[in-house]
Formats: sequence, C-alpha cells, structure tokens
Amino acid sequence: QVQLVESGGGLVQAGGSLRLSCAASGSIFSINDMGWYRQAPGKQRELVATSTSGGTTNYADSVKGRFTISRDNAKNTVYLQMNSLKPEDTAVYYCNVGLYNIRYRNYWGQGTQVTVSS
Repeated sequence: QVQLVESGGGLVQAGGSLRLSCAASGSIFSINDMGWYRQAPGKQRELVATSTSGGTTNYADSVKGRFTISRDNAKNTVYLQMNSLKPEDTAVYYCNVGLYNIRYRNYWGQGTQVTVSS
C-alpha cells in the first residue's frame, strides 16, 4: 500500500506565503513524476506544477514566478513554495505522485485547503 500525506495549507492574506508538503510512504520501488494540482469551487482540477525524476519542472502560467516546486528524493517528499499569493489561488491543493511498486501507478493526496483573503 502507498499513502500520500499532505500538509501546510491554511488561511493567508494576499501577498503572503505558504509551503505545502506531500510525503509518500509504503511499498515504493521508485518515484517518477511528482506534482501539484488544485481545484477551486465550481471549477475543474488544474495542473499547478510538476517535477520529473530528471529534474525538469513545469508550471501553469498563472503561477510562474510565484510558486516553486521542489522534491527531496531521499524522503519521497515534494514541496510547493507559494509566494505572492492571490485570492484566485484559493483552492484545494492535491499532490500527485507517479511511482513503481508492483506496477506503475499515479496516486493522489487527500488534498489541503489554501485560502487567500483579499
């Protein structure tokens, strides 16, 4: 079994910062891509940022220059540093990890709420 545990969400004023963490544990042979997605009320889930095992990162245009994704492969953990937060960043943030145990599969975290007040 594999579990993803997220932490770091909360309420922050516009212009503030938050750091999200997502730790994978369980029967893991290797981890490939790690990423963050978000879903605002009434909207579809959208990509925020991804990081490949080779170190390539990708960001949604709306967060470029403000958010930074990083990973600690020794800890099977991915982070999302969010700076200069805006009210439109308010959403539930989910981590997604592609990994091998018996076979390759994508796993989702439980989600963490980020609320940015104006």
